Amino acid sequence: MATACEWKEKLTAGECDRSLAYLYGEDAVASARERYIRAVDGYVAAFGEPHDLHLFSAPGRTEIGGNHTDHNRGRTLAAAVNMDIVAAVEATDGDMVVQSEGYPLDRVSTTALDPVSEETGRSAALIRGLAARFAQNGWGFGGFNAYTVSSVPKGSGLSSSAAYEVLLATVLNALYNGGKLPDVELAKASQFAESAYFGKPCGLLDQTAAAVGGIVALDFADPENPIVTRPAVDFDRFGLTLCVVDAHADHADLTDEYAAIPAEMKAVAAKLGVTYLRETSAEALLDKLAPIRAECGDRAVLRALHFFAEDARVPQQVAALEAGDGAAFLALVKESGHSSFEYLQNVYPSKTPAAQALSLALCLAQRELGESGAWRVHGGGFGGTILCFVPTEQVCDFTEKMERVFGKDSCRPLRIRPVGGAELTADGM
Repeated sequence: MATACEWKEKLTAGECDRSLAYLYGEDAVASARERYIRAVDGYVAAFGEPHDLHLFSAPGRTEIGGNHTDHNRGRTLAAAVNMDIVAAVEATDGDMVVQSEGYPLDRVSTTALDPVSEETGRSAALIRGLAARFAQNGWGFGGFNAYTVSSVPKGSGLSSSAAYEVLLATVLNALYNGGKLPDVELAKASQFAESAYFGKPCGLLDQTAAAVGGIVALDFADPENPIVTRPAVDFDRFGLTLCVVDAHADHADLTDEYAAIPAEMKAVAAKLGVTYLRETSAEALLDKLAPIRAECGDRAVLRALHFFAEDARVPQQVAALEAGDGAAFLALVKESGHSSFEYLQNVYPSKTPAAQALSLALCLAQRELGESGAWRVHGGGFGGTILCFVPTEQVCDFTEKMERVFGKDSCRPLRIRPVGGAELTADGM
């Protein structure tokens, strides 16, 4: 058991530095320490002095390959990153209460777990949805007070929502299940909360990457039992730094744009006699192209063709990385980017074609990096960020040029985080 004062003493004395260095890197220990202390102080201000305070963290994620493939049972390549949400938490006999820094307090009863329509699109829906799935699965759950501090920018494409969901799933796992629930099960519970309660249809990519940690290759042929492998990859070996560029594109009211992608892909799959595109092939689609185009539309066909090529590209990316073939890997990333832009069409919203901040960011990245790097739309698309692989010696120059256009802190170099949702301790994770 630890009080707020005891945690602050441990953090200030450097007793947690080994854990912090493992999560964030040696050069980020001081700033990480400050964020955890901020979470502890925030907890005290919101809830009073705790008797048994715990500290938790869950990461954002970056999608390296497999853009919009997971919802059709495809393959993806993703990684947890060093931007995360941290929380100071204490178990209680009352409600599930979360105060996030800078946001209104959310309070959810542990005895009222049916969806609440007024909560759609709000954090409270995620809390309620997680508790509902824990209850449905027969897992332990209960009340808690939590104060969270985030370094994952909302709308950045790093999936702040998955980080939040996995964070709270990790809290419930630790407080009420002895930390014994598997990472993938926590990811599935998080996806359920986002899809069924929050109201945003999604695959399992974001939550699995945030829950498992490290670089992960994911195969969702059986979404109830995804195949998770962790390729042995070190981008430093290639002299590359992973960067995301936030073009500050307006991403409000985009749920319909996101939802149309899996809906159109599944409409094509249905015309081919299957439920998901992973169950058929590009050749089958091309054989029936004329009638399917007439019934589903050209964009749906193009999105399906993107799926087939992108799904096949993921194992090629893994093979290139494991073989140490940086040139082949960068070429595959650029192929993925072109496919997303031209066929998947998730770089800018169809209803606002004049606003193309991500298109501009991609254009500038291509001009700056040329053959030495790679660039692509990141994650769901439409708003958020682009993902770039930048030669490490060019990072400062690349950052300066991108921020000249998109503003301070719009270009963020990232580290791969080795673990997913975790509880911080003084003697290691």
